[in-house]
Amino acid sequence: MFYFAEADRKDGDTLRMPIRLIALDLDGTLLNSRGEITKRNRAAIDEARRRGVRVALVTGRRFRDARPLALELGLDVPVISHNGALTKHARTLETVAALVLPLEATRDVLRVGRRAGADALVSVDPAGPGLMVYDHVSEDNHALEKYIAWSRRVVGDDPEEVVRRVPSLEAYLDSPPVHVAFSGTCEKMRRLDELLQLEIGERIKSLLTLYPQQDFALLDVIHPAASKGAGLAAVAAEYNLTREEVLAAGDNLNDLEMLHYAGTGVVMGNAEASLRAVEKFHLTATNDESGVAVAIEKFVLQKQKMEHRIQNTEYGTQETAVRNQKLES
Repeated sequence: MFYFAEADRKDGDTLRMPIRLIALDLDGTLLNSRGEITKRNRAAIDEARRRGVRVALVTGRRFRDARPLALELGLDVPVISHNGALTKHARTLETVAALVLPLEATRDVLRVGRRAGADALVSVDPAGPGLMVYDHVSEDNHALEKYIAWSRRVVGDDPEEVVRRVPSLEAYLDSPPVHVAFSGTCEKMRRLDELLQLEIGERIKSLLTLYPQQDFALLDVIHPAASKGAGLAAVAAEYNLTREEVLAAGDNLNDLEMLHYAGTGVVMGNAEASLRAVEKFHLTATNDESGVAVAIEKFVLQKQKMEHRIQNTEYGTQETAVRNQKLES
């Protein structure tokens, strides 16, 4: 049984499509402010999967950072990582789709970033588990230092096989990377985003993720055709699903295309104000209030029970009508 999203029909009735795929952003959505999956979120995901609904992680994180969570949850749906630029199976490392950033555009991104005083972290190795390389961390870029340390810790592999410092990114790169990332204050990353758009334009796509309360921002640069929405559409197509059969939940600007793609778009209570203002999206609780579970319970688990009751009522009505016809004859 599945929750059914309704779409208008010309005859005034409704066409009901089952939700068979739940797509979840990670940071600020599935994960609480401590970076954890709450018990309620885990229980809702497990119950939805038990009922036959697939669950996919759709994240701006590197594949290598997102993979442990996919393995922990036991998900068999490919992980859509790097804001849609790389989609891979967590267990087998099989690549479903990869949109790498052209090498010439990458060098231009690094040039603009250096001129703006920004530290670059470049993701390479799209065919394998993934490797991040950098050549400099500014003294005041504590966020990048913390991220590098966290990434090495969370993955638990050989540190040099997770994040590697190289003498020069320009000299190291001999093949197209998956994406280039910058981090810093909200204002500094906004300015860098404007510079990249001005000087490089349509040869890249830049995605700005803002955390105003911490005055921290991430700026991801990927292939211009890549997005969470495109990645989600590719996974849906792999399972022969339509967009009406997809529920997506997110909290930030890089989730916008995914939320618009899904037949049911769910925005977290802690989401960017511009996302919460979109009328077609459904608002749920915050990530610290297990907002993902609230959405799954409302739009999947409870609706399945309601649909089951409706089906039983309709069946009972039809059965009564048949009996009445027999008595009249």
